[in-house]
Amino acid sequence: MTGLWRLWALGGAAATALYLTDLSPAVNSVCALIVGLGTVFACFYGPRRLRAEPRGAWNLMGVSASIFLIGMLVRPFVTDAGLPLIADCFTIPGYLLLFGFFWNLLRARQVMERHVVLDGLIICLAGGTASTLLLAMPAVEVGGRSIMVSALAGLYPLFDVVVLMMVLNLTFTARTWPPALLTLLAGMGLMLAGDLSYAIIGRSGQLYSSPLLDVPFLLAYTLLGVTAMHPSATVLGRPARPPVPAWSARRMALLVPALATPFVLLLFVGDTTARRTVLMVTGILIVTLLLARAVAAVQAQTRAQHFAEYSANHDPLTGLPNRRMIADEIARLITLGGGDVWVLLLDLDGFKYVNDSWGHDTGDRLVIEVGERLRARVPSDVTVAALGGDEFLLACVGDRARAERVVDEVRACFDRPFVVRDVELKISASIGIASAGPDGDAEELMRDADTAMYQAKSAGPGHATVFDRSMHDQVRERIELEVALRRALGDGELWVAYQPLVRLESGLPIGAEALVRWVHAERGPISPAVFIPLAEDAGLIGAIGTYVRQEALRQLAAWRADGTVADDFYLSINVSAKQLTDPSLPLIVSSELLEYGVPARCVALEMTETVMMDGSGATSRVVFELRELGVKLLIDDFGTGFSGLGYLRRFPVTGVKIDRSFVVGLGADEEAGELVRAIVAMSQALRLSVIAEGVETRVQRDALAAMGVTNGQGWLWGPAVPPAEFAAHWHASGTAATLAGSE
Repeated sequence: MTGLWRLWALGGAAATALYLTDLSPAVNSVCALIVGLGTVFACFYGPRRLRAEPRGAWNLMGVSASIFLIGMLVRPFVTDAGLPLIADCFTIPGYLLLFGFFWNLLRARQVMERHVVLDGLIICLAGGTASTLLLAMPAVEVGGRSIMVSALAGLYPLFDVVVLMMVLNLTFTARTWPPALLTLLAGMGLMLAGDLSYAIIGRSGQLYSSPLLDVPFLLAYTLLGVTAMHPSATVLGRPARPPVPAWSARRMALLVPALATPFVLLLFVGDTTARRTVLMVTGILIVTLLLARAVAAVQAQTRAQHFAEYSANHDPLTGLPNRRMIADEIARLITLGGGDVWVLLLDLDGFKYVNDSWGHDTGDRLVIEVGERLRARVPSDVTVAALGGDEFLLACVGDRARAERVVDEVRACFDRPFVVRDVELKISASIGIASAGPDGDAEELMRDADTAMYQAKSAGPGHATVFDRSMHDQVRERIELEVALRRALGDGELWVAYQPLVRLESGLPIGAEALVRWVHAERGPISPAVFIPLAEDAGLIGAIGTYVRQEALRQLAAWRADGTVADDFYLSINVSAKQLTDPSLPLIVSSELLEYGVPARCVALEMTETVMMDGSGATSRVVFELRELGVKLLIDDFGTGFSGLGYLRRFPVTGVKIDRSFVVGLGADEEAGELVRAIVAMSQALRLSVIAEGVETRVQRDALAAMGVTNGQGWLWGPAVPPAEFAAHWHASGTAATLAGSE
């Protein structure tokens, strides 16, 4: 679509220029037909391809362009036959459909206030009076043609004034004017210019003088097609900022000329009693509408104020009280006394995966339904609030037993699955509980409940934890660790270690996994199990992932250059679900491969099984583009999540890594062996490579080999080590690999 609108703009301009040369009626007809059909195609195809909303409005635009085209094509023939009204039977409905197009856009932009409609009536009244007195009536007085034909010729500019007014109203909610809005405004302005030109020559009895009169219409059609195909058409139905106030300078710039129209016309054409009467009635009607508009503007301001007050105290998604309102309510309950005030803070478990897998629309719908269940289930004297995202807060007064009963009611809300857009979701909630007496503070109470909720989450899904003072120390520890991690990322405290991936049969390395390590200046080594989840919560996982990937590629390039590794040796690098939502990741990886001179076949990207559950399509597009680069794609910790043949077949993965939890029981647990055999059989059927993680003993190695597993990783061959140590032990020309495999 990026180049199609440019191509159409050039084509429409070229056809218009050829039309202007007036080579012959046949050539002119062909040029008009090309412009018309091209615009009709653009109006139907462009918005559908761009998914521009509202869809119904763009369909009206396409039908309007089609009807205008029919009227334009038949007009020469019916005019020669003395039946020009037949063409008008197409043109006038075309204008009505165009009005519908703009009406729908204005409604979608949420600017159809009553004073906006009254603005339109005032401008239409002024424009209609001017058009009637200056154009229609002089045309009617021309003899030799139908009065209806003459009147319509003079009133067409009025239709264009209305359309232009609607376009200008669109601009009132645009922070910037996108190209599609500019071309739409210019196109409607050209239509007004064209109809005015025909109306002016119609005063003297002419219906046509030269092809120059048709140029504004052809250019307007071309601009209409550009509007429909330009990528910025998608923003025409979305407000970029609140509507312009009722008495803004821009609105007054439309109203003042309309208000002055009857008085100006009185000076120039008020030479008869009839005309003066018309102008007097018009002036009275305009003033009446202006007074009604003033009342409507005041009412709109009052509604806007009430809405602003409501929005300030309620969550926009669920309609429940928000943090500000619930904080005031908790403070009121504490002041009233009558018992301890209990606060329950809920956070939905696994909500991130719902958003990542089925999209944010599904996530929003889930939050709404959770709010509805909570409000319907808990007692009426328990206040339910939504804090944004997937967090809810409940407040009640009573003893500990009362709080525990409320917790039971909350948990009961999650007993049944939620069915959202034909997707059945079984979720739970982690609950933090805190209480305060008469000397408590609302903000501190909410903070304590939040602290307890994080403790509940760390204990596992569905847990409820009551706050105690020792939790503050744990929160402080977490904050300090996050600050230290941010500093470590900038100061180079993070480094990359390499753990070998070996062939079970020979013990020779086929590759290595790049693993990030952190040695704190004071605390010493920090486990990845501690700082990786912290990095995900703090939004640092993307930066860490980029550092590990670039450092691993640099190291692999150096090893390939000095002969440390063989030509088919590859590095396996972890990518997070967050990184895989970035549509620019394939391009970034491609440029890094070129920068370091590493072949794509020598790189494997590891991802978790949850990536395959993405229902939005964004992640899957990134994964497919990465595979097209030639890199390997591995599913890490396979078997612990949403394992399924269907998911594996839909995604272009090249291998799986069997989770260590299945490997540890080999040789002693028959069930573990059966699970591994099932994974191997499924992988072999799909022609996927298989790597077993967590291999620690020769018994496990031999059992895996007997089941058909060819590759392994684990402490049997050594832990992840610094690059120099890895190179010394696993150099391609050395014997350590062979010795390790035969022990």
